[in-house]
Amino acid sequence: MELNNLKPAQGSRKDRRRVGRGIGSGLGKTAGRGHKGQKSRSGGFHKVGFEGGQMPLQRRLPKRGFKSQSAKFNGEITLAALERLGAAEVDLLTLKQAGLVGELVKNVKVIKSGELTKKVALKGILATAGAKAAIEAAGGTIAE
Repeated sequence: MELNNLKPAQGSRKDRRRVGRGIGSGLGKTAGRGHKGQKSRSGGFHKVGFEGGQMPLQRRLPKRGFKSQSAKFNGEITLAALERLGAAEVDLLTLKQAGLVGELVKNVKVIKSGELTKKVALKGILATAGAKAAIEAAGGTIAE
């Protein structure tokens, strides 16, 4: 076998379809474009979602909702997650290393969900009123 003898396997490559080359090709005359109309003409096409001048669906439907751009920088953690973590001092870095908040998060808030029995000292982490009461009841502290 030589490099100059290499060729693709039999039947693995087909010739490209040549449209508009006579009746015998099966794609002569209109070349698969049908009869008349904007889509049959050269350069005649329109943007995605165009409905021939009718008000397009994306404009007929009402606008709805809002996605905050700052939401990705805010995180939350539950009392149950703090219990499982089992660290005496908790700050943003320890939460990121434990995988409890995302890497982009800058502000974390503790929410009251679950029980906390261990003493935990929070540094630079906010807490809801209920969570704050639960942390202090367990002997913990919150330093903002």
